[in-house]
Amino acid sequence: MLGIVNYNIGNLASVQNAILKLGSKVAIEKNPQNLKNYDRLILPGVGAFGDAMEHLRISGMQEAVLEFAKSGKPLLGICLGMQLLFGKSYEFGEHLGLGLLKGEVVKFDSSKGVRKIPHMGWNCVYKKTESLLTRGLEDSFYLYFVHSFYVKNLENAVGVSNYGADFASIVQKDNVFGIQPHPEKSHNVGLRILKNFIEC
Repeated sequence: MLGIVNYNIGNLASVQNAILKLGSKVAIEKNPQNLKNYDRLILPGVGAFGDAMEHLRISGMQEAVLEFAKSGKPLLGICLGMQLLFGKSYEFGEHLGLGLLKGEVVKFDSSKGVRKIPHMGWNCVYKKTESLLTRGLEDSFYLYFVHSFYVKNLENAVGVSNYGADFASIVQKDNVFGIQPHPEKSHNVGLRILKNFIEC
């Protein structure tokens, strides 16, 4: 059974519908005490990093997600949810994240060839290393992005994209996975990534 963390931020229905399309059981979970009952967990998110972390704390989901990660079960952060897995973000100030992965979240620099912010639309992801999440995909493929901030640390990157600078678009460390673009909006390739997560 797969759970989607509901901490009162983000559009959860589109992720749920993509999982259902793949024929898997999925539930949107609002009770932090129930997270331990799931085999896999997705942490979605849209909006600002600081607000999202505050919602995680207030809802009780912060500690529950950390405990889930410690259990060794697969955890996937999507878009802002991926950024929350890291140690720190500089979005509208300085905010601490979950700290499950090393790295910082910074804003795209318009002086370095970035055409516009946010980075919105289809962009190429290049495989940096093999990962369960990208199993069966070509060495490069396109996914749909919407974000103004990015993870500049490539230490745990298994997929890299470029928008004025190289950034981590897909990450993995042990049982913790993250994807900056939206797989649920990325047609067949995105569905394949979600299917890989379900089967990992």
